[in-house]
Amino acid sequence: MAGRCPLVEDSFSRLASQSNVYGLAALAGGEGPGGLLAAALKGKVIYFRYHDLRQRLRPVARELQFTYIPVDAEIVSIDSFPKSPPQRGLVVGITFIKDSGDKASPFLNIYCDYEPGSEYDLDSVAQSCLNLELQFTPFQLCHAEVCVGDKPETVFLLSGNDPSIHLYRENEGSHQFEEQPVQPLFPELQDLPSNVLWLDVCNVPGAGQRITAFSCQSGYVRVARVDRAGPAVLQSWSIQQDGPVSKVLVFPLPSEPGAGTAQGGDAVAARGYSVLVTSTIELSVVYRDVLTNGLGDQLILPASDQYDSVLCALVTDVDFDGAREILLGTYGQELLCYKYSGAAGNPPGEFRLLWTRRFPSPLLSMLYADLTADGLCELAVVCLKGLHVLQHSLEPTARRVLERLRGEAERRARRGTVAEA
Repeated sequence: MAGRCPLVEDSFSRLASQSNVYGLAALAGGEGPGGLLAAALKGKVIYFRYHDLRQRLRPVARELQFTYIPVDAEIVSIDSFPKSPPQRGLVVGITFIKDSGDKASPFLNIYCDYEPGSEYDLDSVAQSCLNLELQFTPFQLCHAEVCVGDKPETVFLLSGNDPSIHLYRENEGSHQFEEQPVQPLFPELQDLPSNVLWLDVCNVPGAGQRITAFSCQSGYVRVARVDRAGPAVLQSWSIQQDGPVSKVLVFPLPSEPGAGTAQGGDAVAARGYSVLVTSTIELSVVYRDVLTNGLGDQLILPASDQYDSVLCALVTDVDFDGAREILLGTYGQELLCYKYSGAAGNPPGEFRLLWTRRFPSPLLSMLYADLTADGLCELAVVCLKGLHVLQHSLEPTARRVLERLRGEAERRARRGTVAEA
């Protein structure tokens, strides 16, 4: 029996029209707390953040006027990122389709302000636009950090119906973003068999490698391990599902006891990187330890097909135990939370349904971010009717903090006793 959701709703902001699965982006705050951008289909973008009003944090949502988005445009996707250091500034990308009468015209707008002092001023950024006409219908817009020489740089990646992944990179000389071939920086994103619905690029910390996963409208899923210095594909795996795959996410899953010796000294594989694959018509699954087992070790998320299509997902630690949970958002208006339970030998570990929460309309997209700058993340959920922001209940969170502090004090006391002995 699934338990009760530990998160409570703090605010709800209605959108002018419905959003979609690509309509939510986290917003870096520069020196202060961050915010959210939620895009409605009919050309409107809502800027949500917490403001300090009369010594209390209050949620504020307002429409942000981005230039060069026609009133008859339909927004497809939105994304944002802070520039890689030492550069400063916020970059926002918005794809939309303009109704030109006899045909639909797709565009990508990239917003960035280069004036000193205005790099993180969103109202100024929204007025500094580069308008690019596209020759394909856009899908997901995301970003990834790459190394060009020894310098980190963040680029936009946009999937289209051609079917291809298109790369947009800033030209340092002209201070403009321009499309460049994807193959030199992302050799794993070639020969796509179908339209890519979701792309996830996970850079492995301290290893000079990344794991890239993408899912297609046809049900095709590919996972690749890439040496970032080349770049060169080191390993690649693929699988064909029976229906469209709505999302793929790469994340580390705790290894089974004794599994550390099975990787032959491969430090990256020993981290247990796994891939979540959510389906619109089938059970969602996790392919465990893909760098060792490829896509051969599958764990099912029970009952994940009982609430209509899964449209969005997150992998994050929501109960503060140091292990990540899986959150699934469904068209059937349910938020599902799964917990992994490891086991030695047979049977192997499994995922169990930890809790559920019902929403008033279908869930389209989710983000987990610290919007109040208090060290606790909020869960932002875009549903068909608007943006919900959920927070952790303070009393159980405080109890968890005290438990962790007591445990740490006991460990330090034991170490001190052993050292004296």
